[in-house]
Amino acid sequence: MTRTSPGRRLLGAAAASIALAALTTACSSHTTDRHTATGRPANGGTAPSTRPGRAEVHVSGIDLGITRATVHLDASGDGTLTMTVHNAGAAPEHLDMVATPGGGRGTIQGDTGASSGSLTSAGILFRPGSTVTFGGSGPTVRFTAVHGVTASRTLPLALEFGVAGLVHLDAVVQASS
Repeated sequence: MTRTSPGRRLLGAAAASIALAALTTACSSHTTDRHTATGRPANGGTAPSTRPGRAEVHVSGIDLGITRATVHLDASGDGTLTMTVHNAGAAPEHLDMVATPGGGRGTIQGDTGASSGSLTSAGILFRPGSTVTFGGSGPTVRFTAVHGVTASRTLPLALEFGVAGLVHLDAVVQASS
């Protein structure tokens, strides 16, 4: 067994600390990349639309498009979200949460099964290459007492996907009777 001087041990500890810091930074930037998939500009990982009702996520093998996002609300703030989601990526995706300003949450509903648009334990399923339309005969997101509609008649939403993470978009708001 060889003995090392305190200086060599200190140098070894410093090198280990630097390596740990580099790994932590690399892991943090992966997390940041995941959250650049928010439909808002960050470091080039996404192609957000400046038009309300749309978001695109193109990062780390994720290719997700959301179009025609419209919230239909009555005077009390109750209503539904209609939208079309296209998963052009290679992995299955799930929508498991829709949040509104002030901590509100939508209730996700759909038929159970294993096909795209079905409600699973992980949320609404989007198989690779599929397009799912919310509303009508497809899955539904229902809101109760929503607040936060902007002056330009949009509603900021945060959609949480299993692979893509949080996707922020401004849905168009239409009055319903």
